[in-house]
Amino acid sequence: MSLFPHEDILTKEIASWKGFADRLPDEDRKTFLKMLNDCYRYSKAINAKGRPFRTEPVIMALLFSQYKLIECIETQLSKNKK
Repeated sequence: MSLFPHEDILTKEIASWKGFADRLPDEDRKTFLKMLNDCYRYSKAINAKGRPFRTEPVIMALLFSQYKLIECIETQLSKNKK
C-alpha cells in the first residue's frame, strides 16, 4: 500500500515511460518528465478513470493541460491585436 494511494495509477504510468525518457536528449528529457509530473494536479481525475486503460486518462490530462495553455496564448494574442 502506498502513502499516496490516489497517485498509484499515475506514479506507475510515469514509471512505465522511464525507458522512453532515458533515451531522450537531456533538454527533451527534462521537458518530457516535467510534462508527465504536471499530471499530478489531475491525479484525482486520473484515478477515477484509471482502469482498465491507465494510459488513457494520463494522455487526457496531458491534452487538457495543453488545451488550457493554447487557450491562454490565444487570449493573450487577441488582447494584443486590440
